[in-house]
Amino acid sequence: MLSADAIVNLQDQRTRAWHRAPEVGDEAAPAESEWLGAVVRQHRANFDLWHIEDEARSPGASDTDVAGVKRRVDSTNQFRNDLAEALDRTLLGWLGARALPNPGAKLHSESPGLMIDRLSILSLKIYHTREEAERTSAPPGHTERNRERLAILEEQRKDLAVCLDDLWGETLAGTRRFKLYRQLKMYNDPSLNPAIYRKSPSIGRPMTPRLGGTH
Repeated sequence: MLSADAIVNLQDQRTRAWHRAPEVGDEAAPAESEWLGAVVRQHRANFDLWHIEDEARSPGASDTDVAGVKRRVDSTNQFRNDLAEALDRTLLGWLGARALPNPGAKLHSESPGLMIDRLSILSLKIYHTREEAERTSAPPGHTERNRERLAILEEQRKDLAVCLDDLWGETLAGTRRFKLYRQLKMYNDPSLNPAIYRKSPSIGRPMTPRLGGTH
């Protein structure tokens, strides 16, 4: 079910396609499995997040623009985390039908969904770093510096892909397991984030924990 090579190739293909035509959606192609379709949707969230963040870095961005971007970053980042968690739920459902993961196996510190999320970000970094390495208008030294960065990023991704395949293979063999930890993020929950509820005293009743973000 899970192949790191298939995931990396699909992420790269979609990264190139979306940069050519950003309006193209995240729907899976007919030949892609439902699983790879979920991988595509999670990657699209990272693609969107990358470019939303760039809007705030534009030298011409006003304070109002930056504030609007911040809110979009929060919601998109939460969506991205939700989709990474959904990948793990799908894998655990598939494994559960086969009496896996083995509850007595060694626990892996990171889930496949989080590793796929990291591969997604690396796909975007590699695309943009290659773009800079090939930019003909760049100042002296820029090409060489980015070629060095590109080599490191590609090595990092290759290593991570091997680790993902190893984790999946060991999980199928019953010698390794992973767990789904819901990313109980606080920043979007008005009952948990004091930056929100202190400004709105009426907000304070418990809410269902939401996902995403960094704190």
